[in-house]
Amino acid sequence: MDLGLRGRKALVTGASKGIGRACAEALAQEGCDVVLVSRTAADLEAAREIIVSKHNVAVRFYPLDLSDSRNVDKLAAECADTEILINNAGAIPGGNIDAIDETRWRIAWDLKVFGYINMTRRFYALMRERNKGVIINILGAAGENPDFDYIAGSSGNAALMAFTRAMGGTAPRDGLRVVGINPGPVMTERLVSLMRTRAHSQLGDVDRWTEYMKPLAFGRAAKPEEIAWMAAFLACDLSGYTTGSIITIDGGGSSRRSAL
Repeated sequence: MDLGLRGRKALVTGASKGIGRACAEALAQEGCDVVLVSRTAADLEAAREIIVSKHNVAVRFYPLDLSDSRNVDKLAAECADTEILINNAGAIPGGNIDAIDETRWRIAWDLKVFGYINMTRRFYALMRERNKGVIINILGAAGENPDFDYIAGSSGNAALMAFTRAMGGTAPRDGLRVVGINPGPVMTERLVSLMRTRAHSQLGDVDRWTEYMKPLAFGRAAKPEEIAWMAAFLACDLSGYTTGSIITIDGGGSSRRSAL
């Protein structure tokens, strides 16, 4: 498809794997020059090589830990021409309030919650100077359907939902848009890790994690690219009136729960 994104500058965090990498590939397929950000240089290099081999676009990468706001400042200085920002970096652990102590909770929120906030603060200001830009926050469906066994993630995603709506509601006055995506279960390494934690806690056997896939819509988790193409559409001018909204992609899971 042609979303009219060719030549635009995009930056994707958490871009070496999973949803972030799928977003980077979708934007590259649409002709965007892409900056990839995550913590591991080797994974970023591998992602860059694959994207460059498929698409005739410029791809750079930065191995940075975005829980450190100094790295956010570095990105903003070196990637000031960013027109599309996809905030995706974050790995909040599964577990209930007894399992997630204060240290683990703060470390997780420093990357995802405060990482998103700091990235938005810096890049929104740059975009506002040009009166053009889109910020897309990849959140999580647990923010609207809180889960005691994913307490830190549920709380963090709910906070980022409010943040996204607050920013996106007033962004049009600056010529900008801020939107969010709430994925449900997506088949990534992270999902497997969370399900194994839950299987250990609830079933007493980490290898029984696949049992949690059976009740899902279509008998599977979402594919990363099913999230990525929504992000690409939200980034384009065809979606130019969408801001302050959260799009849920969970196979109808939230609707089924609300009907119970």
